Amino acid sequence: MIIREAIIDDIRQIQFVRNSVKENRLSNPNLVTDEDCKMFLTERGKGWVCQINDHIVGFSIADLKGCNIWALFVRPEFEKQGIGRILHDIMLDWYFSESKKNVWLGTSPHTRAETFYRNAGWTEIGTHANGEIKFEMTWDDWSKRRNGNNKTMEII
Repeated sequence: MIIREAIIDDIRQIQFVRNSVKENRLSNPNLVTDEDCKMFLTERGKGWVCQINDHIVGFSIADLKGCNIWALFVRPEFEKQGIGRILHDIMLDWYFSESKKNVWLGTSPHTRAETFYRNAGWTEIGTHANGEIKFEMTWDDWSKRRNGNNKTMEII
């Protein structure tokens, strides 16, 4: 397993992962274009991928300009192996190294993602008009969680 920064050449596989999930699926896969991915990877923020045997099995993308988590997805057959947590932690470490502003994300209620974010220390702060739960992470909360967890990982 390799965790590395995402590059433009990864977009095809990132889209495959995004459209393979069973929860938090896009109602229309064309809503998130390759150009959107490129913009979030190169202009708005940064992303990371988990690669196994030359295949991307998970990815995360933080939007520094919008102060939000744009994406965190793992292919269903690779869930519950810690990949999502690794991508999550690397992404938030980077985000808070670049900004001390609160970061937010939205996810569907009653999903594994909702439980994942609650367990990762995110605070529910409301509901979006589309019914998604809005979560927030502060720099202070993230710092406390990371200081209590001395795990480190080298990014290639």
